[in-house]
Amino acid sequence: MASASLGNGGAGSSRSVNSFKSSSSSVDWLGREMLEMRLRDKVDHDEDRDSEPDVVDGVGAETGHVIRTTIGGRNGHSKQNVSYIAEHVVGTGSFGVVFQAKCRETGEIVAIKKVLQDKRYKNRELQIMQMLDHPNIVSLKHYFFSKTDKEELYLNLVLEYVPETVNRTARSYSRINTRMPLIYVKLYTYQICRALAYIHNCIGICHRDIKPQNLLVNPHTHQLKICDFGSAKMLVKGEPNVSYICSRYYRAPELIFGATEYTTAIDIWSTGCVMAELLLGQPLFPGESGVDQLVEIIKVLGTPTREEIKCMNPNYTEFKFPQIKPHPWHKVFQKRLPPEAVDLVCRFFQYSPNLRCTAVSVTFLSLLP
Repeated sequence: MASASLGNGGAGSSRSVNSFKSSSSSVDWLGREMLEMRLRDKVDHDEDRDSEPDVVDGVGAETGHVIRTTIGGRNGHSKQNVSYIAEHVVGTGSFGVVFQAKCRETGEIVAIKKVLQDKRYKNRELQIMQMLDHPNIVSLKHYFFSKTDKEELYLNLVLEYVPETVNRTARSYSRINTRMPLIYVKLYTYQICRALAYIHNCIGICHRDIKPQNLLVNPHTHQLKICDFGSAKMLVKGEPNVSYICSRYYRAPELIFGATEYTTAIDIWSTGCVMAELLLGQPLFPGESGVDQLVEIIKVLGTPTREEIKCMNPNYTEFKFPQIKPHPWHKVFQKRLPPEAVDLVCRFFQYSPNLRCTAVSVTFLSLLP
């Protein structure tokens, strides 16, 4: 469960964004060099972890099911038997299932993400989770494998448990027909950007699925943690990526235009969508399909110019769009926002990815009083 205070997770942290004050080009170079070193040394890195990936039997997500595994046994550490009791499912998807469990030995509550190991697809999540160490990112405690009766192999990621999501928190305000206090919107936006500054610049990873459901929050401390790195990837210049990524309401326009060479700016767009949703109490761009999503964006930002379309996807050749003027932001938010908040929203929502604000730049803005 998240217990670190915001004071401990603030700018004074050893992993804080204060370390990003060097030039962006130097930071980008260093981040990628560090990532390449980590990828090369992955085997050694795995051997150094105080966790041994045992294979246990059963799916294990059923309430009351006991999962037994072993941790330790490396670098002179003695092996330790650990057992978890599955309590209830907290999330499901095409990836598998996430369930809450309790450690019988310590009483600690954890979240276990169980993912089918499909040989047809790369599973980068474990490799990426092993690299991450940040107060605004959910931490990996250890992992193990499990087999079903059908000989299906599952990867089990044992993660710290955080009780709430930004999605459920936002819905609790909507149910009583009120808006989330601006201070919480600022606080959550700051923490998202702080985590993104770390993964973008220090690790070289793009999350590719920022949305309220993937933002965990402690309701007592309001500490936020990004979770679900199942879609995350290192973006290498010149290497194509799939454009059908990210949940629709939070999908950057270059993805809708079919771009396969995009940047971490897609996470910035998604963050802007989250911030706007918290301010409005509903999604800003609630498209019913990919095309409808673009229509919703154009209604607010206006029709993109040829130059902006080329910036999003140089290979896109269709320019038949009706000319629509942008809708003023102060009207979008019905004059409920202070000017600095409107200015920040504008920085997130630029058609040209290179004109969007960066996560680092947001953390240096006066978001908090």
